[in-house]
Amino acid sequence: MTETLTILYQDEYLLAVNKPSGLLVHRSMIDRHETRFAMQILRDQIGQHVFPIHRLDKPTSGVLVFALSSEVAALMNKQQVAKDSKWHKGYLAVVRGWAPEDIFIDHALKEKLDKIVDKKAQQDKPAQSAQTQIKRLATTELDVKIEGFDKSRYSLVWAEPEQGRKHQIRRHCKHISHPIIGDAKHGRGRHNRYFKEQLNCPRLMLHAAYLQLQHPITAETIVLWAELDDCWQHLLHGFDWQSALPESLQLDSI
Repeated sequence: MTETLTILYQDEYLLAVNKPSGLLVHRSMIDRHETRFAMQILRDQIGQHVFPIHRLDKPTSGVLVFALSSEVAALMNKQQVAKDSKWHKGYLAVVRGWAPEDIFIDHALKEKLDKIVDKKAQQDKPAQSAQTQIKRLATTELDVKIEGFDKSRYSLVWAEPEQGRKHQIRRHCKHISHPIIGDAKHGRGRHNRYFKEQLNCPRLMLHAAYLQLQHPITAETIVLWAELDDCWQHLLHGFDWQSALPESLQLDSI
């Protein structure tokens, strides 16, 4: 059966999909053995080329937008970086510990370069400004001993990054000592393994749930929401977190 992606929005200029965790946006030397790419799947699905406007990490799921021409892609790229950008993003994440109720993280991030892909890039770039607003939506405490504590605490958070630095939310969560579950690079291995082996959640618990943007041609405001996958839904059900979700993501009982 031919693989397809769930389309959230489509017209003659733009296409938005709900990217599943584990899918690359396009070919990458970092993952040279991977054979599945969102661009290729969409090209086969709709019968025309697509042009990525932004990125989501391979393990991150959620709203991913493409232009259907290079001209529209150029317009959207300018819109993203404009001082009065109409782009607004919201992410759901599960983090270790009880996160602060409401925290604004202003922590510059130095670009992390890949030894293969970025070997010709400037190696001594200064840190770039990065701000993320994080709000705690719900908490849970499990009678599970991990890393020496008799109980283990976790939080469901909503994150709104003001920029799109590489791994911005993941690095900011680590910066405040509340790393995202399933983050192999910035997280905590024992907690990641517990979620994978005991809670059947082997993925990075970061989901690009919401994106608001301005249509580059009509100037219409477009609001996109991406539903949560089975891993997310079962975890939210098990922790009784469904009612803490934004209304547009409220789940029916499983």
